[in-house]
Amino acid sequence: MSENVVHLHKHPNPPAEPTTGDTAPTVLTVVPDAPPARPVPLWVRSGRAVKTAVTHERTRSAGRAVVRHGLYTFNGGRIAARRAWDGRTGSRYERMIRAAEAAGNLEAAEEWEDRLQRFRAARHHRRMDLLHSPVDAAKGVAVGAGMSVGVLVALGVIMAISTENIGHVVTPLTATIDFIALLIRIVQIVWGPAVTIGPFLALLALWSVGRKQHAAPQWALPANVRSGEGEPITPSIVVKALRDLGVPALARAIKEMGDAGASMLGPITIAGCGVEVDVTLPSGVSTNEVQSKRRKLAENLTRHEHEVFITIPQAARTVRLWIADSGALDEPIGPSPLVTDETMTADYTKGKAPWGQDLRGDAAALSLYQRHLLITGLSNQGKTVALRSLALWLALDRSVEFLIGDLKGVGDWAMFDGLATTLIQGPTDEHVIQVTEMVESAVDEMNRRIQAPPGTTFPALIVLVDEAQMAFMCPAKDEDKRPYGGSKANSRYFMAVRKIHNQGRAVNVLMWQGTQDPTNENLPKLVREGAHTRASLALGTESQARMALGDKAVDGGAAPNLLRPGLDRGTLVVASDGITIPAGQSSITVRTHYIDDDAATAITDRAKALRDGVTTLHAIEHKEEHDPLADIAAVIGDAPRVRTKDVLARLATRNPSAYGEWSFIDLKRVLDDAGAEPHKSDGVMVVSRDRVARALANRDTDGSASAD
Repeated sequence: MSENVVHLHKHPNPPAEPTTGDTAPTVLTVVPDAPPARPVPLWVRSGRAVKTAVTHERTRSAGRAVVRHGLYTFNGGRIAARRAWDGRTGSRYERMIRAAEAAGNLEAAEEWEDRLQRFRAARHHRRMDLLHSPVDAAKGVAVGAGMSVGVLVALGVIMAISTENIGHVVTPLTATIDFIALLIRIVQIVWGPAVTIGPFLALLALWSVGRKQHAAPQWALPANVRSGEGEPITPSIVVKALRDLGVPALARAIKEMGDAGASMLGPITIAGCGVEVDVTLPSGVSTNEVQSKRRKLAENLTRHEHEVFITIPQAARTVRLWIADSGALDEPIGPSPLVTDETMTADYTKGKAPWGQDLRGDAAALSLYQRHLLITGLSNQGKTVALRSLALWLALDRSVEFLIGDLKGVGDWAMFDGLATTLIQGPTDEHVIQVTEMVESAVDEMNRRIQAPPGTTFPALIVLVDEAQMAFMCPAKDEDKRPYGGSKANSRYFMAVRKIHNQGRAVNVLMWQGTQDPTNENLPKLVREGAHTRASLALGTESQARMALGDKAVDGGAAPNLLRPGLDRGTLVVASDGITIPAGQSSITVRTHYIDDDAATAITDRAKALRDGVTTLHAIEHKEEHDPLADIAAVIGDAPRVRTKDVLARLATRNPSAYGEWSFIDLKRVLDDAGAEPHKSDGVMVVSRDRVARALANRDTDGSASAD
C-alpha cells in the first residue's frame, strides 16, 4: 500500500471571492503520490542518437567523402584499363568508324578503316618479331658478355703493366663483380618494402586518375565541382550535354559512337567572352529538336539559359553553339566611343554607328544608310537609349536633318532642342496629332524630292518617333472623321509611315520608330515589315519575337524572348544587312553602350557646333484654312464646264501650298463628297459649273460648311 502524503493546493472549484474582511480558507486535500516518470528505453535513446548522427551535415559530408574517394579509385582503375585496352587493340579505331558512319561521313570512315588496317599490320609484325627475339637476345647477351669480359681483362693488363703488379690484371673484373653483388644486396633490402608499398602506390595512381576525371556521382562530388560554375567547355562535356538532352535518336546515335561522339563536333574556338562550336547532328535528328531544349542544354553545360545561344548555320543538320564563360554576360561593357573620342564625326553614306559589342566581344557597328529602323522591346529595357545612341552618332554629320516625336515626353530627347528641325514631346492625343502632321510633312518633302530632276542628291532626313505605339493606338479623329491611329487605309499616321516606307529610301527620307511590347494592334504588320533594320530587346513571348524580327530571324535562332528582363537591359537581337552577321546566321546579339543624359548632352553640343544654328519647332504650324469646293467654283468662273486638268492647274496657281500636290483623285474625292461628280463631255473629263454651284447652295443651306 503506497504511502499517502498531504498536498497543500487550491481546490479545483474554489469558493466565491470573499467579501471585504473575509479570509479565503486554506483547503487540505490528501491525494496519492504521483507515479514516477517512466524512463525512456535505451533502444529509443540509441535510435534518436543514430538518427541525429545520420542527418548531421558532418556525417553526410563524411559519407560523401568515403563514397567519392572509393569510386575515384574504382573508376580510375576502369579508366586505366580502358586506356590500356585501347592502346593494345583496335577498339579506338572501330569506335571512330562507327561514329563516322553514324554521322554519314563515309570519307572519314574510310580513313579510320585504313588506319585500323595499318595498326593491325604493325601489331602482327611485332608479334612475329617476338618469335625470333629469344634467340636473338641470347646471342646478344653472349656476345655482349664476352666483349665486356675482354674489355675488363684488357683494362686489367694495362693497369698491371703501369703498376708492375701482376695482381691488377683481375682488379677490374673483381670490382665489377663486387658492384653487381652490391646491387643485388640493395634490391634484396628494397624489395620487401617495395612489395608492401607498391599496391598502395598503384591504388594512389588509380585514385588520381579518377579524381581528375571526377569519376563519381554528382551528389558525392565536392560542392565546387558539383556546381560546375566556370568549368571549361571540352568536347566530352558538349557530347554528354547533347546525349542527356532528352532526344532519343540523338542519345542512341551517341551511344553507338561510344566515346567518339566528339566526332560530331567541329573545333571549339574562343569567341569573345565564350566559346563557339558547330555540331553536326546524326541522321534522324533535326535542328529544331535541339533549339527547343535550350534551357536543358545550358544546364547540362553547367550554364544559365541566357549564357547559351543556338543558331543555324548554312551547313545541313548543323547547329552552332555559343557558350559564354560563366557570369561573363553579367559584366558591363566599356563606354561608347562617342563619349571617349571627342573628335569623332559621322558619315551617313559610308560610316557605321558604334553601337556596342557582339557576344564575341568584337565591336558591333551599324550602317544607317537608306535603311528604315524599328526597335522594340518591353518597357524599361533600354530601347530609348539604344535608339538615341544611333541618332547621337548621326547628328555628328552636319548634313543630316532630324524630325523627332517623343510620345513619352519625359525629356529623353530634350538635348536635341536646337539640333532637330522639329521636336515634339508629350504623351497626349494632341501630341500624337502634332507628330502625325510632322510625319505627313515629311511625306510632302519626300514627294517634292521624288519630283526633282533625275540625279539630284538629297541630305538625309530622319523622321524619328519614340513610343510609336501611342500613335497607332490614338483614338482621335480629324474634322473629316479620319482617325489618327489604327491600321486602316484612312489612318493618317499609319498611311504616312507606309508612304515613307514605300518610297522614302530612294530620296534619303527615313523612318525610325521605337515601340513597346509589339502586338498587331500597336505595331501593324505592314509597318514592322517595312523596316530594313529590326532590333528587339527583351520580349515576353515567341510570337512577339516574330512580330519584332520576322519569322526568318526567329527560325534561324533569334530569341529576344529568352533575354532576361531587367538583367539583360540594353542587350538586343538585330536582324539587318547593315551590321556584320556571322555567315549562315540571320541575326546577331548586340550589347549596346549605355550613354546617359549628361553624356548625350555633351555629344549634341558637339553636333550643334558643327551646324550654323537650327531653330527647333515644338509644334506643327497649321496651313491656312481654305474651302476646296468654293475654290473650285472660283476657278471655274462663268464657263459652263472646265476640264479637270485645267481645274487642277488653276487650283495650284491659286493656292500652291494647299493644291500643289493635288491629283485627279483628290479633286474627284471633294466633288464626289459634295455631289458634283466630274463627268465626260466630248470624250474628256470635265467639271460642271452648275453642279458645283448647286452643291455650294445646298451645303450653305444645311449650314455644314467646313474647312480642310
